Amino acid sequence: TDDMAELLLGESKLELFLKENALKQSSSPRGPGPKLTEVRKHLTAALDRGNLKPEFLQEANLIMAKLNYVEGDYKEALNTYARVGVDDLQLTAVPPYRLRMIAEAYSTKGLCLEKLPISSSASNLHVDREQEIVTCYEKAGDIALLYLQEIERITWILTALLSDVLRCYQIQVGILSNSMFICRNLTRGVGRFRELLRAVETRTTQNLRMTIARQLAEILLRGMCEQSYWNPLEDPPHQSPLDDPLRKAIPKSNVFCLNNYVLVLNSIFCPQENTEEALLLLLISESMANRDAVLSRIPEHKNDRIISLQSASVVYDLLTIALGRRGQYEMLSECLERAMKFAFEEFHLWYQFALSLMAAGKSARAVKVLKECIRLKPDDATIPLLAAKLCMGSLHWLEEAERFAKTVVDLGDKTSEFKAKGYLALGLTYSLQATDASLRGMQEVLQRKALLAFQRAHSLSPTDHLAAFYLALQLAISRQIPEALGYVRQALQLQGDDANSLHLLALLLSAQKHYHDALNIIDMALSEYPENFM
Repeated sequence: TDDMAELLLGESKLELFLKENALKQSSSPRGPGPKLTEVRKHLTAALDRGNLKPEFLQEANLIMAKLNYVEGDYKEALNTYARVGVDDLQLTAVPPYRLRMIAEAYSTKGLCLEKLPISSSASNLHVDREQEIVTCYEKAGDIALLYLQEIERITWILTALLSDVLRCYQIQVGILSNSMFICRNLTRGVGRFRELLRAVETRTTQNLRMTIARQLAEILLRGMCEQSYWNPLEDPPHQSPLDDPLRKAIPKSNVFCLNNYVLVLNSIFCPQENTEEALLLLLISESMANRDAVLSRIPEHKNDRIISLQSASVVYDLLTIALGRRGQYEMLSECLERAMKFAFEEFHLWYQFALSLMAAGKSARAVKVLKECIRLKPDDATIPLLAAKLCMGSLHWLEEAERFAKTVVDLGDKTSEFKAKGYLALGLTYSLQATDASLRGMQEVLQRKALLAFQRAHSLSPTDHLAAFYLALQLAISRQIPEALGYVRQALQLQGDDANSLHLLALLLSAQKHYHDALNIIDMALSEYPENFM
């Protein structure tokens, strides 16, 4: 009884120390401080007398190895794990807490192996070490997942305990993904993520499932092409273009199997290409992000709200990539509309929503959303320019376009590089208004305004071929042909293959009865743009 008390005291004091002094993968060793010395005293007392039953003796050694790791004695921690024989520990018919200890032992062993340098520089030794590290993390993740499934079957009142274990398990999954990239075996990493996602879900692993689904989607979108893809029901290729050809394949561990805890269903949808699978994963992640959204604005929930927003933003950014590749802008705009519950005062989500509406052809709604973007970021000249472009296009809201263009001009020195674009947009709105005007006097007033705006744009940005082209076009509309010819030639000097400038030059030359020169320009333009009907 005394030895058991020493063991439990040592374990509880070590756990309390770790709760107060959280360890990270990159943190430096703690060294034998007063509290850790006390932990070692309890564990040594329990081990030295030798009265513990064999299973409790193993547990005492596992805790001692963990203490060695915390103190930075990685070699001694590995020696202790070797004496215990971690690989031979029984995983069936054992109490759930023991599964947690074994999972933690594998995780700690992997961390120790990462910390210890390799004495030889031989490349095969480095590869073997990396394979051993990944195997440790795989076993740790499997056993931790089994623990969570077992504990949920047994009891419902373990929220605090499960959250602690979940943090440990999340660290393992993060380390596992990093190790897969270190080993440059993405084929194995993709297979591993799929295994974790197929495991029977528990309440405690729901947030983790969203993280894994998002990470797998990111790998599929950014690190895998269609030619190297294999669907989840197929065996992975023996040698994939994803893998470093200089690295050996990491063998799958057969020590522990999750078959009894993996979902096996018939007649289910199976993706056939990487974008399909990534989209499926991201839609699942989006559903979970919306379900678990933290919307409360009270100060106590600020950190949770920021984490919830960041997690959702990453999912929506990846959805933009996946759906944009397929041209599914209608679906993307619907997804981003659901994100508006997160979007209070969040410019990025509002702007993404506006761009998706534009791409989906919903210009009127896009303009309304862009107004909110302007409110959130009043010094960004690109937003009112975008809104002005929409208003001048299919909407033909010329008064709205004029207001947006004046907003850019009025920003002044804050956005000097965009001021010329503002005058260009303003000149276009005046020119279009002049075309619509029914009274000749009003037409002349608007044409003069347009000409002044284009001249101002050209003076602010003399190297912009569009400013020179629109100035030439406005002069041509005002029947000032020689001046227009000068500016259209400037535009072509700046952008020699611009189809609109070539078209205008041909028209101006024919207006001056230089038919031979105009025909040469047309022939040259047709050789560049054979499908241009105009």
